[in-house]
Amino acid sequence: MDIFYEDTYRVGARDVDLYGQCRPSAMLCLLQEVATQAAGELHLSGPEIRDRYNAFWMLARTRYELVRPILWNEPVTVKTWHRGGKAAVMYREFDLAIKGEPVGRALSAWVLAGIDSHKLLHLNEVGEIADSSGGTLCRSDTLRKLRMPQDMAIAAERRLGYSDTDINGHVNNTRYADFFCDALGLEDLAAGKFVSQLQLCYLTECMAGETLRLRTGQDGADWCIRGESLGGEDRFHGILTLDNLPPED
Repeated sequence: MDIFYEDTYRVGARDVDLYGQCRPSAMLCLLQEVATQAAGELHLSGPEIRDRYNAFWMLARTRYELVRPILWNEPVTVKTWHRGGKAAVMYREFDLAIKGEPVGRALSAWVLAGIDSHKLLHLNEVGEIADSSGGTLCRSDTLRKLRMPQDMAIAAERRLGYSDTDINGHVNNTRYADFFCDALGLEDLAAGKFVSQLQLCYLTECMAGETLRLRTGQDGADWCIRGESLGGEDRFHGILTLDNLPPED
């Protein structure tokens, strides 16, 4: 049996950028919200996992791909399912459509970490995951570590604050997309283009009060970012691809 969750969300004014396109951070917020709702349907929500296993869900890696920009006021239908889990990583997949037309897909990798120890749990210990996967919907692609260019210039330093944090006290995973876009100066770079792909790899948790040094560079057509502590420890990596806007009908 294929088990999935599906819902439709309308892109609001707070979600779009100066070009009327859904911002990368808003895209990640949408995917996170759908994932949260899907987990709740399967009794795998954050509070339930905390109470039963003294653990919390942590996003390790995420990627989305779009064939065209998603625009202000468009209704986005998101269908999501997970692949199950036997080791430490559980993949969740997403299909995105607008009025029945496929516009993109996404993939995220989640782990369960102990609240006290922060050690990873083996997912086969979580009974709610068994027999609740997407079945034949599941694809086989994975998310690997990102390779960063050798020469990356310092683009900015950013102090992390209250508005960056989530319910776990960490910097919310969606905020890293904003750090990325701001460091690149996407307000100018994205004119006549759209973000067709974004991938983030979260390496070490960040907290309010810390300062991130952001280095950017290019690898062919891709823009890359490396977020590091002021001491030089890597905290996150990212790759972003810009494509030309499709011709208007």
